[in-house]
Amino acid sequence: MLELKVLADVGLVGFPNAGKSSLLASITAAKPEIANYPFTTLVPNLGIVKYRDHRSFVMADIPGIIENAHEGKGLGLRFLRHIERNAVLLFLVPIDSNDITKEYEILLNELRMYNPDLIDKPRILAITKCDIVEDEYLQLIRPEIKVDIPFYFISSVAQKGLTELKDALWVTMNPAEEI
Repeated sequence: MLELKVLADVGLVGFPNAGKSSLLASITAAKPEIANYPFTTLVPNLGIVKYRDHRSFVMADIPGIIENAHEGKGLGLRFLRHIERNAVLLFLVPIDSNDITKEYEILLNELRMYNPDLIDKPRILAITKCDIVEDEYLQLIRPEIKVDIPFYFISSVAQKGLTELKDALWVTMNPAEEI
């Protein structure tokens, strides 16, 4: 059986409504459906991120993953297979999550259970929807986020932190190049 998988430089990984489609829409010309209900995205969407000095990279909005997706829960296996073909994985967890670290670990575990090789891919965490909290809160919560990868506070709506995030993604994809 022939199986096509999305191929992109950066794959967006997160639970439903984590802000994946909003991020794609805010930094590319892609027009994914954005709504406040789970599984708005049923197929991956691709967008080209314009970067400095006429450079660019491809970003894939992977439909939301849920806990136990590796067992086929929800549309998990159908979504997880698209993650295999991305050079860098950008995890997205909203700032209003009950436990940012735990959500990241659940997502990471789903990838590990699906295909342990995915854990070896470069990873970055974007904490989304930061426009709904005060900047002081971001400084207070920063020490509570216990992850082993770089993380960035962003808001697609307010366009906050997006330049820093794009810089981090570029350097992760191209470690020999300078910004």
